[in-house]
Amino acid sequence: MRKSIDNVNHLGADDGVLELVHSLMHQVRARQFQVLRDGPHEITHMESKVLAYFARHPGATQSDLSQHSGRDKAQLARLITGLRERGLLAGQADASDRRNLRLALTPAGKAVQRALARQALRLDALAVAGLSAAEHRQLRALLLRVKDNLGSLAPSPAARGPA
Repeated sequence: MRKSIDNVNHLGADDGVLELVHSLMHQVRARQFQVLRDGPHEITHMESKVLAYFARHPGATQSDLSQHSGRDKAQLARLITGLRERGLLAGQADASDRRNLRLALTPAGKAVQRALARQALRLDALAVAGLSAAEHRQLRALLLRVKDNLGSLAPSPAARGPA
C-alpha cells in the first residue's frame, strides 16, 4: 500500500492551538477512512457515526439523530435508508405516532458496530501511546477545557448568517 503524503497540514512553530487540533483531526479522519476503506464492512465515516448513535440510543428516531448531530435531514434519510437496505438498521413504527420510525441496530449492525468500536479503541490507544496515565488525564482535561471555552462563546453575527 502506498503511503500518502500530506503537504497541506504541516504545522509551523507559530501555528496556534486550533491549527494543531485541525491537523490532528485530519490525521484521525485519514486513519479512520483507511480502516473503513480497507475493512471488511464497506462503511463510510458518516455511516459509522449513524451506527454508533443508534448503538447508544436504540429506539431513537431520525429526528433525534438530526437534532443530536446537526446534520441535514435529507442526508441522514439517505444514510438510514442505505443502512436499512443493507440489514444493519431496523425500524419499527412508534406506538404513539406511527409517522415516527424507531430505529435500532440489527444483529448484523451490532456486529459491525462492535468491530468499528474495537478499531476506534486501537486508534485511540495509538494516539496516546507513550503518554503516562497522568499525561493522558492532563491531555483529556486540557482538551475538555478548550472544548468548554469554545462552547461557551456566543456565535458571531457572521456565523449565524443573514438576519
